[in-house]
Amino acid sequence: MTTPEDQKLSRGALVGLVVGSMVGAGIFALPAAFGRSTGVLGALIAWSIAGTGMLMLAFVFQSLSRRRPELDTGIYAYAKAGFGNYLGFASAVGYWIGACLADTACLILIKATLGQFIPAFGDGSTTVAIVSASVLLWAVQVLVLRGVKGAAALNSIATFAKMVPIVIFIVVAAVGFKADIFALNFWGGEDRSLSGVAHQVRGTMLATVFVFVGIEGASVYSRYARKREDVGFATVLGFLGVLCLLVLVTILSYGVLLRPELAALATPSMAGVMAELVGPWGLAFISIGLLISVLGNYLSWSLLAAEVLFSAANTKVMPAFLARENVNKAPVASLWLSNIVIQLFLLVTWFAEYAFTLALKMTSSMTLIPYLLVAAYALKLAWTGETYQADARARTVDWVRGAIATVYAMAMLFAGGLKFLMLAAVLYAPGTILYFIARREQKERLFTLPEMMVFAVLVMAAIAALIALGTGAIAV
Repeated sequence: MTTPEDQKLSRGALVGLVVGSMVGAGIFALPAAFGRSTGVLGALIAWSIAGTGMLMLAFVFQSLSRRRPELDTGIYAYAKAGFGNYLGFASAVGYWIGACLADTACLILIKATLGQFIPAFGDGSTTVAIVSASVLLWAVQVLVLRGVKGAAALNSIATFAKMVPIVIFIVVAAVGFKADIFALNFWGGEDRSLSGVAHQVRGTMLATVFVFVGIEGASVYSRYARKREDVGFATVLGFLGVLCLLVLVTILSYGVLLRPELAALATPSMAGVMAELVGPWGLAFISIGLLISVLGNYLSWSLLAAEVLFSAANTKVMPAFLARENVNKAPVASLWLSNIVIQLFLLVTWFAEYAFTLALKMTSSMTLIPYLLVAAYALKLAWTGETYQADARARTVDWVRGAIATVYAMAMLFAGGLKFLMLAAVLYAPGTILYFIARREQKERLFTLPEMMVFAVLVMAAIAALIALGTGAIAV
């Protein structure tokens, strides 16, 4: 489908799309998320690892946008091109479920923020919070199905709103920074051994993945770019800008409160740090900015979740019914299915001890699989030399970048622990029903032998996870 020139996105718009997609709920929760796991040294190591790995992934997206410009329907297109139909589908369904979980995290954070002022909302998982979040979920659904012409304007306001409190927080935290508190937080505990710091770092890694989710924002909408090369530029520049913000918010917080105090802060913890610096108005200031920001972020992820299903259905990766639109050109079937899944996730958080943390880490686990497949596809292209012809130097550089990004994604899955891999399998396995429907519609063979083996492992992992949940071996 051709896109009218006046609907094309400029380089600046693509950079804004990447930044807007990445800066959302996660950054406002970083002080406590890191405070619960590590000190300054561990945080610096964690951001160094995450920054390097995600930078390589950004380079991978940049390279693939040039090497395979025809694959412009989402990151699952790379998995399908490289590893076949089922893994292409798995990438699509994993990314879609990750988007639904990200929306769930947004809803929890909205209610937890209100809980700072209205006790009935608590940490975002009380009965009042879940019911009101459900009302918001379906109210947005109604607006989108009617065609919200102001969605673009709302996103622009939200992007500005989220940047203002973050930048002001960084400035205030830098002015109020206390070197003695920072020094006490440096090691993160009594254990100053290498193994102790390594354990701390591991505990933060899924949190770092969550705040980088959205790095593929320009790639997802690459068919709207005025110039193909702008996609890669926007991905790398947007990533570097967001990385600076994330590191500053995390590290400066260690100069305001001791680690146990950071860990005990209610969600959103950035508001608690601000209140320590300037008093109660700081809590209100950050909270208002966060609410506007996360509402916009929620809308973005809702549309993105529906877009993934809709575009996958149009390319026959998903069942045809998910490509249905209403009279307002809204992807009606995809929106309904996405919001039903978000509603189910909200109900699960009712029983979770740390609902926001659970949603955060599950989002990371689900999106790491698509990221891994993208990185592995880039590595495969460089290994085989496809699309490189006589460009040996670029092939070597891309091989190194693809290898680092692949190892990073695999390491993050390991760092997250077996628990979240098993819980991810519980979501991936039933999602395969959509694959069964799509393949039957196309009258195509269901699985190749390697695909059957992948599916069998997935089902066994899901069954094991359900048994572990039932016996209490795994808790949410």
